[in-house]
Amino acid sequence: MIQAFTPRPRVLVVEDQADILELIVVNLRHGGFMPVAAEDGRAAQRELNAILPDLILLDWVLPGGQSGLDLARQWRAAPRTRNVPIIMLTARSEESDKVAGLESGADDYITKPFSNRELLARIHALLRRRAPEQLADRVSLGALILDAGEARVHYRGQEIRLGPTEFRLLHYLMKHPGQLMSRAQLLDRIWGDHVFIEERTVDVCVKRLRHALGEAGQWIETVRSGGYRLKKP
Repeated sequence: MIQAFTPRPRVLVVEDQADILELIVVNLRHGGFMPVAAEDGRAAQRELNAILPDLILLDWVLPGGQSGLDLARQWRAAPRTRNVPIIMLTARSEESDKVAGLESGADDYITKPFSNRELLARIHALLRRRAPEQLADRVSLGALILDAGEARVHYRGQEIRLGPTEFRLLHYLMKHPGQLMSRAQLLDRIWGDHVFIEERTVDVCVKRLRHALGEAGQWIETVRSGGYRLKKP
């Protein structure tokens, strides 16, 4: 009997501290992943140019003049890398730092020091939700059209580029127009396994989605102490 070969998910680890980098690489390898190490932004870009990873672990502070925030913004703006999930790694623990990391384009944020169990759990959770909802449906709301099968969004004929988390959020809101969704509901539906995810993450994701949608972003209504809903135009 011939068994199908399932490739291990490829994880690019961008970390300049050699001891931390080695520890992460070893733990990822034992966890069933294929880690690729890079100590700075230039090395990371070379690896990305060669083979696109399934996920990126990105340190905030890096040598060479480019921070993790800079790299996250750069990769989110590039069509080839904009859908690759990014987890920011940093010793910064203030809420403002977490928000800055998420607003730069990161999908998740882990504060150092972290346990191997937490790291693997977050990676698995993010990879599970990497793809948009596995429904080849097409949803429209006014001039806003979302095609889940092709993973594309158009507004008045113009394509809108969204990251995977923003795409899933918009898809869910468009399938439930006018319904009030609490942050807890959105965490459960969009992020799935959110044991490590803070509700503040929803606010940052909504902000990114509104910005990307431009004029249509005003349809996403904030309900004080309630959550969010997508108004019908």
